[in-house]
Amino acid sequence: MLFNSAEFIFVFFPIVLFGFFWIANRFGNESAILWLVLSSLFFYGWWDPSYLLIILSSMVCNYQLGRYIYNLKSKWLLTAGVAGNLFVLGYFKYAGFLVFNLAWLTNSDWSIENIVLPLAISFFTFQQIAYLVDSYKQVTEEYRFIHYALFVTFFPQLIAGPIVHHKEMLPQFQSDNAFRISATHIAIGISIFAIGLFKKTVIADGMADYANPMFNAADAGSAPDLLLAWSGILAYTFQIYFDFSGYSDMALGLARMFGIILPLNFYSPYKARSISEFWRRWHITLSRFLRDYIYIPLGGNRKGQGYRYLFLITTMLLGGLWHGAGWNFVIWGALHGGYLAVHQGWRLVSERHTWLQLHASVAWLITMLAVIVAWGFFRATSFDGALSILQGMLGLNGVSIPMAILARLGETGIMLQSWGITGYHGGASHLVTAWIYCLLLIPVVVCLPTVQDLFRHHRASLTNTEETTGTGFWIAPQFIRKLAWQPALIWASYSSLLFIIGLMTLGQVSDFLYFQF
Repeated sequence: MLFNSAEFIFVFFPIVLFGFFWIANRFGNESAILWLVLSSLFFYGWWDPSYLLIILSSMVCNYQLGRYIYNLKSKWLLTAGVAGNLFVLGYFKYAGFLVFNLAWLTNSDWSIENIVLPLAISFFTFQQIAYLVDSYKQVTEEYRFIHYALFVTFFPQLIAGPIVHHKEMLPQFQSDNAFRISATHIAIGISIFAIGLFKKTVIADGMADYANPMFNAADAGSAPDLLLAWSGILAYTFQIYFDFSGYSDMALGLARMFGIILPLNFYSPYKARSISEFWRRWHITLSRFLRDYIYIPLGGNRKGQGYRYLFLITTMLLGGLWHGAGWNFVIWGALHGGYLAVHQGWRLVSERHTWLQLHASVAWLITMLAVIVAWGFFRATSFDGALSILQGMLGLNGVSIPMAILARLGETGIMLQSWGITGYHGGASHLVTAWIYCLLLIPVVVCLPTVQDLFRHHRASLTNTEETTGTGFWIAPQFIRKLAWQPALIWASYSSLLFIIGLMTLGQVSDFLYFQF
């Protein structure tokens, strides 16, 4: 069941939401929590009921382990618990990939039966690993299994995050205010959900029509030319941005209607002026997990610059593998690890030699080019396809323009052909439309405020961050203040319009890109 489906919006969510508050009022808070857990399990099992056995087994084992770890403060139990979680994740997600590569290396005929990847296993596994570590540090403790089950399964963030900590969520559900329906929470939640729905169904799914054909053709052996390669990869750059941003907003909005505030997971990453800033804005809770549970335990900044670069690359390699069992994800992670190492080195040098410091706009352009190149490997399903796209972006596959456009250019068209630019029949409208949409979306992602900014006076997330004059040169804070959400007719109209436009696309429901991870 998808957030952007009619059965979720018109049936499942209204029943669960109002059932939660009615049960809390009639039978008490614990009964309402049980209702929400059962509803979340129903939501999870909608895709395949067999998934329920995996998530229930995982919850029972980790709940008991967490209690033992907290009481005994046993590092051995913690290690065993983390290893057990990673083993289960590794089996379902990486066993086939590992066997395939071992067979290729040894020239053998080894094989393994097709293993179906359980939905959201990466997210709920990392979330429970964080719980075990927090139990060992004695910063959190859980006495009731039903509360722990709610922490793991709460459906607004179950499938694709954010990756939350026990100490962030359960105190909110232990407050009596969470069990009383609030018109303010409902209004804020619907407004945020409407914005996210529009981002996903209108913008992200719309850009998929221009990204998918180019990537599919490249993976099939085609060599896209300069204009086609750039239009396709830019379309995907915006598709994944608005797909993940839309999901993140919808999760925030759904949770808010229950009176629950989630951590911020996405904050205008295409405004970043360095790759480090990009990762402070993109998939924020995953970045937090990688930093706290991989990078810092490896040694972080404590063992000198050389080791720091090694730890950065190692962390991002694992982050790439987290996204999927494929060499494309390994390369994507390695690229971002290399980017981070280069950025740290450049930052150290430029602090000593200030003339090397880049203007903000130049730093932004370099950052975006690096991110876009990495997206090519992230999206392509084959290494050859990704290389073909990169060659096309460099002009190595030539430059072609639809004949319909060349004919209208007159003498200019003839001159372009004399320079080696070729023409082809068909596709003019598709190419021109793709470029128009991409150019229009650039100012949208670098200039407009986000949900975090628009709801800054109403705490859109648990994270206290905002664009300021010192950090956000793309947008003036006073402009954000003028657009800020308020319980008024104008915002009700905006939200209704976005919601209605989003609903008009429900006949073409598509998965969120991060559901596959």
